[in-house]
Amino acid sequence: MCAAQWIRPQRPATASLEILEIHGGMKFTFRQLAYFIAAAETGSITLASKRANISQPAVSKAISHIERELDVQLFLRHHAQGLSLTPTGRALLRDAKQLLKQAEGLYSAAADISHLLRGELSVGWFSTLAPIVMPELVQAFLKAHPGTRVRSMEGDQEGLIKSLRAAEIEVAVTYDLQISEDIDFVPLATLPPYALFGASHPLARERTIKLSQLSPLPMVLLDMPMSREYFLALFFRDRLEPNVVWSSANFDVVRTLVANGLGYTLANVRPRADVALDGRRVCRVPLSGDPPSVRIGIAVLKQLKKTRLGEAFERHCQALISEKYIPGMADPVAARRRKRR
Repeated sequence: MCAAQWIRPQRPATASLEILEIHGGMKFTFRQLAYFIAAAETGSITLASKRANISQPAVSKAISHIERELDVQLFLRHHAQGLSLTPTGRALLRDAKQLLKQAEGLYSAAADISHLLRGELSVGWFSTLAPIVMPELVQAFLKAHPGTRVRSMEGDQEGLIKSLRAAEIEVAVTYDLQISEDIDFVPLATLPPYALFGASHPLARERTIKLSQLSPLPMVLLDMPMSREYFLALFFRDRLEPNVVWSSANFDVVRTLVANGLGYTLANVRPRADVALDGRRVCRVPLSGDPPSVRIGIAVLKQLKKTRLGEAFERHCQALISEKYIPGMADPVAARRRKRR
């Protein structure tokens, strides 16, 4: 097994700038490893350079340097089609991610002495939650921990779980949709489903509405993996068949179609603004009959050891998200009161 030692830096630096020297004369920096990881995850020198905010030649040079030092080929270069990892490259990618995480851990251990948090946390967000919940949640976290950074990615439930398993993200703020046994989920608040109508729809002023009233009407379906199945199952459990005439994986597109009178939709997330992107109004109407709700919460991979930063973010989410308040979302009780007036 190769032994490794730290070379004392000549000036203050972050872990990604330290030099790793492996007995036998091989040297490369954590920064070069970070460039390799970026290229591996994006499959492109161009995209890697954008992610790392560095020139393309610098990324290429870093990869070539690691390949020379380790005497391996990390990528297959495809003309006009980007990069693909070799088997050796895939193995190194896994080890490189772990090595950088351990390096960050050294700084976290040192920060324990001064009770300061620092480093970067990768967080995944369910795409319908991201534009509503993320800004307030992240802004408050960064204000409380100014030495930290949050790298965000958005996706559907299927994509977020895949990213957790690949250790591309440490935490996901999402729903409890089809959570598998290898995922830990901490529920924070309940989001019951509701019907959304354009302001001029005949049912827009109802206090509640039944699924049986909705099933024959034109429906605009939020067509995302697991979300799609959840909304359709609300009808199926009552032996009803919805009349889906439009569908989209983009929640804003769904809301705008509804606002223009092309159908109703079902949703759980509650934006504070009762207008679609084109400025047309929409109206929420609760479903009667107590249909199954979804819960917003924090998902992590069970087998991945939590970092101090990840634990701090979880505590932050638990403090800010509750049944009484969800960042960026409308209060359902207050909304019903306004409707009665």
